[in-house]
Amino acid sequence: MLGFFWSFFNPLLLLIVYTIVFNYILPNRALETQPYSLFLFCGLLPWTWFSSSLLEASNVIVSGGNLIKKIIFPAEVLPVVSVLANMIHFLLGTPILVLFMIIYKVPVTPYAIFFPVIIFIQLILTLGFSLLISSLSVHFRDLRDILSNLLTLWFFSTPIIYPLTFTTLHNENFISELFRRVLYINPLSYVMDGYHQVIFYGKMPDWRHLLLVFAGSLLCFLVGYFVFDRLRDTFAEEV
Repeated sequence: MLGFFWSFFNPLLLLIVYTIVFNYILPNRALETQPYSLFLFCGLLPWTWFSSSLLEASNVIVSGGNLIKKIIFPAEVLPVVSVLANMIHFLLGTPILVLFMIIYKVPVTPYAIFFPVIIFIQLILTLGFSLLISSLSVHFRDLRDILSNLLTLWFFSTPIIYPLTFTTLHNENFISELFRRVLYINPLSYVMDGYHQVIFYGKMPDWRHLLLVFAGSLLCFLVGYFVFDRLRDTFAEEV
């Protein structure tokens, strides 16, 4: 019934749920994340783009089987369109982000000019994963179910509801050290931190790590497209 307006309401509803949980049920009192609603939304909005793209990509070839069987159709268009469509939803959600910045009187600094650059890095990374997952899920149908659970773990292993500096934990044990290592090797950690830096903190993002992530994203894209191209001839038989 709402149609186009769900692009605004979906991220807003997510924000309300997480704000209630982490402001009232499990209050986050870290000064560096206040106002917490804005901090949370800076990471939640791009995460929704990433996770929705991967989940849709895991079923996009199977659901588009009629196109692949009946006509000469470039199958890679299907996962690419799912990523771009979710990116548009992400961009349509940015006015809500701007609104929260106005409400909390958070100034826009010159470093906001790097916002599109971080979006581009995430786009390449998301395309790479989507091409890989969409091609593999044709042969391994359980991948979608595994992915949905993996994304939940990935969400909590990414600095979205907490800052990247959260790795300076006081309790030194095996779990905290393992968590630190996972956080540091997670490419999305530096992407999300980049959003936080340029929007929430108004600072220069960590370019050294972002450049590494960009290089890794290009590699991920090339690997994803290579696997997709090798398996494309089998899609018509499997779907």
